[in-house]
Amino acid sequence: MTCPPTSWSIPNFPKMATSKKKKMPVREETQDVENDSAMAVPSSAIPPPNISSIKNKMRRTQEFIKLKRQRRKEKKELQKKKKREAEALGDEAPPKKVPRTIENMRVFDETMVDPQDEEVLHDEAHDEMASYFTRDTRPKVLITSSDRPRSTTTRFLKELGQCIPNSEIYYRRGLDLKKVIPQALSKEFTDIIVINEDRRKPNGMLLCHLPDGPTAHFKISNVKLHDEIKRAPKSTEHHPEVILNNFNTRLGHTVGRMFAALFPHDPQFSGRQAVTFHNQRDFIFFRHHRYLFKNNKRVGLNELGPRFTLKLRSLQKGTFDSKFGEYEWVHKRHEMDTSRRKFFL
Repeated sequence: MTCPPTSWSIPNFPKMATSKKKKMPVREETQDVENDSAMAVPSSAIPPPNISSIKNKMRRTQEFIKLKRQRRKEKKELQKKKKREAEALGDEAPPKKVPRTIENMRVFDETMVDPQDEEVLHDEAHDEMASYFTRDTRPKVLITSSDRPRSTTTRFLKELGQCIPNSEIYYRRGLDLKKVIPQALSKEFTDIIVINEDRRKPNGMLLCHLPDGPTAHFKISNVKLHDEIKRAPKSTEHHPEVILNNFNTRLGHTVGRMFAALFPHDPQFSGRQAVTFHNQRDFIFFRHHRYLFKNNKRVGLNELGPRFTLKLRSLQKGTFDSKFGEYEWVHKRHEMDTSRRKFFL
């Protein structure tokens, strides 16, 4: 059955209303240039990019290296500019600025003294080390350690004995230190050095001046022996020169005089050896060098070892007495270390 063909017609729908587009006003070129120049920001005012916001680690590292290189370049250019200005001004150039450090911003200490002060000279002439400085006694040092020292401590004792002339090394063998002191006095020793250890490494030093004290207790850190120092020559038996730096307070004077009393008065300059006790921020750095004159202006240094750092823990009157001893000074960390700019030596 077939259907008859039908004719289809498209209905006439009403036309949609179209909205006319509004023409935007066209700015002139001159106006654009003026606005762009007004909104331009100088390159110096643009803040540097925040490198820490870059998530890619390799790209972040590259940007950080570029930033460091740029800052280094700007710093060199500024230094060259200042140098040219100073050369142009000549004698009228302003003085160089002193950099601000923790040392020159040190909190004022009432115990800071002048070495030539009459009161200081009187006290030093009557203290426990006066007989050494008047050359009435010759230093003789006993060096010992705690019971059963390990190999590192034993080597440290031997190298310390090589630095200090007229010193002898004895092993404790379980003997109490209070019994060691009378025996040392009977053999005319003037000082006792006791090296303590922890975890097979030296960690403390007790320095006792005989016969009347005082006794100082130090913490030892950063120990390096002769074999651990690169290209270190062997030391000789010549008496070294002693250098004491930055012991400026009354406490520092006492500690410095205790170190000085360990060495003979007259150094042997032919050996060209020097022992340095350098105090910086209450840390005492010990170094042992041999100096060599290369020409009239240049001097070379060879470190002989050992190398270590001391930190004063306490200063006790008289000889060692852990129970009934009277302490002149004790380091209390939570009470004293309130400012980074406050020092005691």
